[in-house]
Amino acid sequence: MSTLFRRRSLAAYVYGHVLNSHKVHTSTAPLLQETGLYGFNHLKTPKGFQRFVEDAIERSNELVTFISGMPSAPEIIGAMDEISDTVCSVIDSAELCRATHPDREFVEEASEASLRINEYIHHLNTNHCLYMAVVKAEQDSHLLNEEAQRVAHHLRLDLEKAGIHLPSEQLDRANQLNMEIVQLCREFNENIINDPGHMDIFPASHIPKKLHHLARPIYRTTSGAFGGSAWSMTNMKEKGFRLPTDPNTLSSILQWVSDAEIRKTAYIQGNSAPLGNLGVLDKLIAARHEFAQSLQKFDIVSNALFWMHMQIMGHSSYADLAVHSSMASSPDIVLSFLLEMSEIVRPRADEEFKTIWNFKREKSGQLYGDLEPWDETYFTAIMKSAVYDLDSSIVALVCNFLGSKPASLLNHWEVETLFHEFGHALHSLLSRTDYQHFSGTRVVIDFAETPSNLFQYYAWDFRILKTFARHYSTGDVIPEDLVKSIRGAKDMFSGTELQRQIFYALIDQKLFGEEASSIRDTASIVAELKRQHTSWKHVDGTHWHTRFGHLASYGAGYYSYLYAKCFAATIWQKICEEDPLSLAAGSAIRHKFLQHGGAKDPGDILNDLAGKGILNSRYGGIVPDITSLSHEMELKN
Repeated sequence: MSTLFRRRSLAAYVYGHVLNSHKVHTSTAPLLQETGLYGFNHLKTPKGFQRFVEDAIERSNELVTFISGMPSAPEIIGAMDEISDTVCSVIDSAELCRATHPDREFVEEASEASLRINEYIHHLNTNHCLYMAVVKAEQDSHLLNEEAQRVAHHLRLDLEKAGIHLPSEQLDRANQLNMEIVQLCREFNENIINDPGHMDIFPASHIPKKLHHLARPIYRTTSGAFGGSAWSMTNMKEKGFRLPTDPNTLSSILQWVSDAEIRKTAYIQGNSAPLGNLGVLDKLIAARHEFAQSLQKFDIVSNALFWMHMQIMGHSSYADLAVHSSMASSPDIVLSFLLEMSEIVRPRADEEFKTIWNFKREKSGQLYGDLEPWDETYFTAIMKSAVYDLDSSIVALVCNFLGSKPASLLNHWEVETLFHEFGHALHSLLSRTDYQHFSGTRVVIDFAETPSNLFQYYAWDFRILKTFARHYSTGDVIPEDLVKSIRGAKDMFSGTELQRQIFYALIDQKLFGEEASSIRDTASIVAELKRQHTSWKHVDGTHWHTRFGHLASYGAGYYSYLYAKCFAATIWQKICEEDPLSLAAGSAIRHKFLQHGGAKDPGDILNDLAGKGILNSRYGGIVPDITSLSHEMELKN
């Protein structure tokens, strides 16, 4: 949900994300000086979270009192930003601890701290004195510099997205819906973790040895002959395996199991869990829709000190609410972009589908068999291995991280993930904004994934990999030919993968972009979208989307990954590709891009960095220019 005191992006947590509060935690003290978790002295012990919360609330209440006295516009914005920094330091630390700390007591105390500070944040987001002060500061914008004006504007919009401007009865309902949405999102994600589904396979020999570590041995009783006599029977135990069908295990099964029936069973089981999320998602769609319609979009017509005459128009959908303040600005623009992408990628995706189908026919000797969804991973892996003499099992890189003994052994997918998340980390670490509200990753949703997508390119470039990637036993630098093979295998079916991402984004827009009353059962909608926008058939009875966690965390915002993919392709080709380690490229990325955080308009940042050809205006919003991505993928547009 959009709130004034929202926590920062979880994406960069593991890489020093708390440093996003850039002015508070910098120290020249000796490195060996004892501190608590993440540099906070309170967090030397689990119980320290209690005092951490209490001090944050005490300081924030002092600032609320100060703001309520209606000081000058710069003082209001400065105090509001300090409140945001204070409470975000607590919730960021608590969420990071909950997600990563091995000590259960720390995790429990962090969970309690998270609940308490979230309750307090809810109190702040419904404080009318703060809202009136922000309105006053925005009206006195002539007293503010450009960044402070932008902060004031966004603070007001964020508070109004939480319903602060509504009459008390409507505000109470909006708050109730807000809490319901938070609970439903949590339930949706917990169901994904707690109910991954499973399958039992007999006999055990049907499962390749390389998958045995993912399975649990099970046994069933069978009848068999004893002593060679057909008339003397005894019970015997047959060994099998129970495998979970969580996404990672399912992917391994689909890649390595040659038995098509087992792959089919795994695919159907994995894409039919968790069943409970069908109902949770229905409730989430309805709650988000009602919440969006309970709010109102305001355009100021004329101003008095606190009273404003406004034009009022309700949000037509949750997607309308979520996208309104982004670069795209409206769901219609997002949809036009996605449909354009779908049309452009379709010929290549269809061609790749036919290539896989023909390979299956040749490999299996079944000239008239269909290509099934559970065939894709298995046959594409074989084809990549055959063409590029590459065994993905799993090609691994030795990465020497500070303090890691022995060195860390990562497969290439993990290295790419590392670079992706490091892009988020650099966005936080290198931002130099006046206000914490715009620091680092605190940007509009369809700009946030651009740094992470850009840095993924570095994970595929030999000039980068040779600086740290070594053979795990010999220490030899990774061969350039191997890197070329890895890249070739990645690109071999890139049209299919892009089509899949477009399909995901269309699901997200469809479910949250229509009026709730017109939503049929979500499984039918997903099936229809798959038939329309992918080259693959839908398997009746499956509901893959119930384990698509982005529907909860990125509701109506998944298209942002495709925006980022296009922006990153242009930046890489124009700025980085010639020499990704050059001072010129690094300086441009740092000073024209990362250091601004959300303090500048994202469109201006992109244009200043890459010039013409990175974005286009469309009906009052912004869409990426797809020329660079099309060139990279050899698409015809």
